[in-house]
Amino acid sequence: MRILFIKSGVHHKNLNFIMKCKKIQFHIVNSVNEINNLDLTTFDAVISPCDPINVTKYPNVKFIFGPHFSVFPDAKLNIIKGPKTAYNLLSEWVINIWKAYPICNDLNLVKIPFGVDTDKFIDNKNIKDRNKIMIYCKHRNPQDLLFIEKFLNNRDLKYSVFSYDKRYNENDYINYLQDSKFCIWVDAHESQGFAVQEALSCNVPLLVWNITSMNQEYGRNYQDLKATTISYWDNKCGEVFYNENQFENTFNKFIENIERYKPRQFILDVLSIDACENRLIQFINNM
Repeated sequence: MRILFIKSGVHHKNLNFIMKCKKIQFHIVNSVNEINNLDLTTFDAVISPCDPINVTKYPNVKFIFGPHFSVFPDAKLNIIKGPKTAYNLLSEWVINIWKAYPICNDLNLVKIPFGVDTDKFIDNKNIKDRNKIMIYCKHRNPQDLLFIEKFLNNRDLKYSVFSYDKRYNENDYINYLQDSKFCIWVDAHESQGFAVQEALSCNVPLLVWNITSMNQEYGRNYQDLKATTISYWDNKCGEVFYNENQFENTFNKFIENIERYKPRQFILDVLSIDACENRLIQFINNM
């Protein structure tokens, strides 16, 4: 399969997936301005994550746009609507929000995640040989983090906090994950959630304080729209809770079962580069 990929301002993790695909031959250009010099019909599909293209000019070409146009639907969608067009929103909960907007009528909204780099985010220690605890925090009320820290301190459990908002070095993140017995995740909404999935790829079980609404993102004024921290998840990954009063019981259950979770296996099956590449090929073939 041969695909034209227009990288523009694409997220670097998404581009890393494109660069590491094995079965698809990607032809990468920097912007939509460069397509004027190309015969798009020679490609099985065109992927443009950031910029719209007037698809009526190319009736015989398959297009996948998104997910970087906007948080909510806007007028850019009008020129990409066509029988061979899809807009990628990465996960089901985002699709459900966009469907409510009339501008999305007659637009194929899909969820095609980008693959996690399981060669970089590896587990190199048995969980029995790990002794560290991580708290990961992103865009949440500071009181939520303080609640978790107080609980761990009361149990005399040592931990380190990795804060997205305060920034951290990715190599430090990987090294700490590989020494972590578990991680408590305190995050807002994620359409894909690379950091979550990279922790799972390091075979670290997660105890997730999940959200139910976009308005739980700290410092923003989103409406009360149904959302989640964990767009991709199953019971191999760890445990989930939603309220402070659920935390202690969930924590005890989590610790009791800590050696039974298989988070890396979930990533390998569902979100590895190979798994996501196969999903993309199948989607394009069926468009």
